[in-house]
Amino acid sequence: MTLLSRVYGVRPTLRHRVRVRRNVEIPAADGVRLLATHYYPAGQRQAPLVLLRGPYGRGNVLDRLPALLAERGYQVLFQSLRGTAGSGGRFDGFVIDPADGDGTLSWLRAQPWFGGELATWGASYLGFTQWELAARDIPEWKIALIQDAPSSLAEGFMYPGGAFATGNALGWVQLVERMFTGGIARQMAGMVGAARRLSRATLALPLQEADQALTGHPVPWFRDWVWHEASQEYWASTDHRANTPRMPPVVHLQGGWHDCFLPGMLADYAALVAAGRQVRLLVGPWGHGRGLYTRQGLADALASLDAVLLGRQAPTGVRLFVTGADHWRDLAAWPPPHEPTPWFLHPAGGLSRTPHEGQAAPSRYRYDPADPTPTVGGTQAGMSVGTQDNRAVEARADVLTFTTAPLPDHVEAVGPVRVRLHARSANPNVDYFARLCDVDERGRSMNVCDGIVRLREPGDIRTVEVTLWPMAHRFQRGHRIRLQVSSGAHPRFGRNPGTGEPLATGTGLRASEHEIFHDHLRPSALFLPLTPGAS
Repeated sequence: MTLLSRVYGVRPTLRHRVRVRRNVEIPAADGVRLLATHYYPAGQRQAPLVLLRGPYGRGNVLDRLPALLAERGYQVLFQSLRGTAGSGGRFDGFVIDPADGDGTLSWLRAQPWFGGELATWGASYLGFTQWELAARDIPEWKIALIQDAPSSLAEGFMYPGGAFATGNALGWVQLVERMFTGGIARQMAGMVGAARRLSRATLALPLQEADQALTGHPVPWFRDWVWHEASQEYWASTDHRANTPRMPPVVHLQGGWHDCFLPGMLADYAALVAAGRQVRLLVGPWGHGRGLYTRQGLADALASLDAVLLGRQAPTGVRLFVTGADHWRDLAAWPPPHEPTPWFLHPAGGLSRTPHEGQAAPSRYRYDPADPTPTVGGTQAGMSVGTQDNRAVEARADVLTFTTAPLPDHVEAVGPVRVRLHARSANPNVDYFARLCDVDERGRSMNVCDGIVRLREPGDIRTVEVTLWPMAHRFQRGHRIRLQVSSGAHPRFGRNPGTGEPLATGTGLRASEHEIFHDHLRPSALFLPLTPGAS
């Protein structure tokens, strides 16, 4: 029995002996040779096939999932994309060559052991490849199991709210560099000092040279990301939303409240439902890549896979983890019925259900990109992902906080979150970052969700809408609700230099003064999705 089966309690009803064929050559449509590993259950002819495609190599920790699936009676084809792990051609970041999918499907249909039933599975990049695969009509495709991956990258991942996701982008450059440097021993050696190198690289000027600071050499696709910024024309090759009508009849989506891809996945959920697909959505208390290897995550995905390929009814609906209450909840759909309820900012750092009456001086702070406001926890990749104590950040002069009195009863919010600020700065090139926190009786300020918006247009007092990550959270009785307001969350979102120069080549830094208004004429507010009867 595989280690995963034992550890996560997903023991198969009937356990098969696993056979493995390594370095299977598959011709892409343009003749490039792609390598794959074929796992199959001994004695089973034409068992249903699960296809995994990714850039992170084979013969490493990722092999545990194919072995688990083969043990349960499935064939698995685990393929390395071009330019990775021995496959020919050139790797081009998130641009997937369509010749890979075309050639793989043609080759697969010609194999005598393929019985005509196909599933796909994978997290992160291995989920993104499934969206690209749907550029074709594939009648054999029965179910897609996608974890922590959206159909489109630019808006939700690379430039959320218009700000470049510097930390996560460079973190992925570092990951790919490490995965491509050889065996496990060299990969482990590459982790020594990795966090320090990454931290330095996020502050590189100009930003197009951050790859050189991180890896010692240029990375062409990273430079494309910063050169083109959020250009729709450039990012069109990584936007697979138009493929939604060709996705298989059943789709299993899994994400985490602290995953950088969650907003995109929830948009995909809505599009798939609208396209008539049978969709299962699971959202847990995890960061990126953490949910699949949990009892709940693995068991839920396997239940969908087994049901579809064994001819049973697959689970549907939404199951999500309510943080703060620490329990799972089943819903008919996302988002549930809710009422966006305002909590108004007050002078002296107050936050209340009623707006401030009368006039009030604005709250002020100064943002200096030479000392960018840091972030802890949240949706940044790495060890600090998730819920962290924010008190050290909140003690900075460039962070405003607005906090309620201790709550007389539980407040539960499930759904989308937004903040409306009435703000003024003499600098037209500014960011506004908003973070929602839960403050317990001990004073610990634990982040729940956050969001950012980048502005480039001049104005006096501007009405600023900040969309935060979605949430399902209960603020317990006696806790306090807190909203942070600042102009940075480095390195999760790259610092705004404030000069208006191009992101790739700019070298200047300009500090900016900010005013946040909260009087009766300009009532800045946090809008929480309260469920009727739940709060």
